[in-house]
Amino acid sequence: MSDTALGGVLIVDFGTQYCQLIARRIRELGVYSRITVPERAGLMLDAMQPQAIILSGGPRSVYEQDAPTLDASVLDRGVPVLGICYGLQWITQALGGRVVPGKAGGEYGRTEIEITTEHPLFDGVPTRNTVWMSHGDHVETIAGGFTSLARSGPCPIAAVADDARRFYGLQFHPEVTHSEHGTRVLENFVLKIAGCSADWQPGDIAERKIAEIRELVGADGEVVLGLSGGVDSSVAAVLIHRAIGSRLHCVFVDNGLLRHGEREGVEALFRDDYHMDVHVVDASERFLVKLAGVTDPETKRKRIGHEFVEVFRDCAKSYTKAHFLGQGTLYPDVIESVAAHGGATATIKSHHNVGGLPEDLEMQLVEPLRDLFKDEVRALGRELGLPSSLVDRQPFPGPGLAVRCLGEVTADKLAPLRAADAIVREEIEKRDLHRDLWQYFAVLLPVQSVGVMGDQRTYENACVVRIVSSDDAMTADWELLPTDVLRTISNRIINEVRGLNRVCLDISSKPPATIEWE
Repeated sequence: MSDTALGGVLIVDFGTQYCQLIARRIRELGVYSRITVPERAGLMLDAMQPQAIILSGGPRSVYEQDAPTLDASVLDRGVPVLGICYGLQWITQALGGRVVPGKAGGEYGRTEIEITTEHPLFDGVPTRNTVWMSHGDHVETIAGGFTSLARSGPCPIAAVADDARRFYGLQFHPEVTHSEHGTRVLENFVLKIAGCSADWQPGDIAERKIAEIRELVGADGEVVLGLSGGVDSSVAAVLIHRAIGSRLHCVFVDNGLLRHGEREGVEALFRDDYHMDVHVVDASERFLVKLAGVTDPETKRKRIGHEFVEVFRDCAKSYTKAHFLGQGTLYPDVIESVAAHGGATATIKSHHNVGGLPEDLEMQLVEPLRDLFKDEVRALGRELGLPSSLVDRQPFPGPGLAVRCLGEVTADKLAPLRAADAIVREEIEKRDLHRDLWQYFAVLLPVQSVGVMGDQRTYENACVVRIVSSDDAMTADWELLPTDVLRTISNRIINEVRGLNRVCLDISSKPPATIEWE
């Protein structure tokens, strides 16, 4: 989807880590949404002509001297505006109200609010309901023209409305699943109050993406695509291939960090079934040399990302017009790696295809999936006719097993990790338990513990089994498999994989943990 797409909801990011969740919830309502930073809001309003604007939360206080701000003329566009948390506070201050620090130090987590004024924003929502609060400041005095709609114990003004100007504000976060009726509140604003068109279907954008690729690459440009065989790069490959045909050159890099059978499967599918130009590069030794002695996760990711690009650049020299680098970058990759929209969002971790790119790349990026979430990419893949075995497979991180091998990455440590991971996948998939799971894999810890095997004392490494469910990888819950399955996985790993004598289960959700361990 290009920046010139008309309609939908424009979301202004004031720095909240989960701004993409707002975008996601809106898209789930069938309405296109896009995020921008305050500095580009005016330009995006002109280009996109949205039917509604949402102002996100953020980590700062609106009364601070260098706090993120927005040109107040945005409020003069005649477009319905919903402010969430910081967004509400910014609207309040911009229009003459008062925002102050919370007397009790703030309000965080699940909170019960009471709706004090009947309003279309809360149609279908119980008078008392649980929401998710996360704020240190609150509105003390509402701006002229506004009416207070709801309150909580610590927060006397939890929601406001100015129907004449169609301005609305929520102190809680409706985008978070912990707000029990948050989706209904967003639906009321987006569909009923703003009257947005619910015609966004991610599977319907294939032709638009293909046209954009053709326009970007031109009539004779060539693209070198990093093909991993995962959902993202595979969908990107099919899109680019349909756009430019044989001018796409897929490079599959065997970096020595792959799962069991990965290389053979990719070659068979894309070279034999899809008839693409696939060039396999065995760079396993090259990557392991770069990772020697490295234990810091960020350094690992960046070195892997840098080495990927160097391999691609070397391959590109074989094609005189390959001035483009194709990638399967997704929206969550961008949002976690950088302040994706130029705003105040904190970096969580560098994704190898974002944080590892050098400034002197000398190749223009082709990233057709950059504004999509994983489930939207899956829908697009189905529309393109990709097999379910590929579209519905679990995500595999770009840095591969390196981020599941804690501490220094070596061939001796990768071998047992690869074997343990294969057992986890095999036992789950043969019972058809994987369909409701997001990811399921093994992690090797740099921790040795005492064990007993065959009446002999052992002192070997520990392995962790990680099983999670999620919709978009931005939040995730741990899942518990049937006891007999876990017992089989544990027994097989300990009996079949040399160097491991202990298997643990990770029961951490995201947040506060991440899905991967590094």
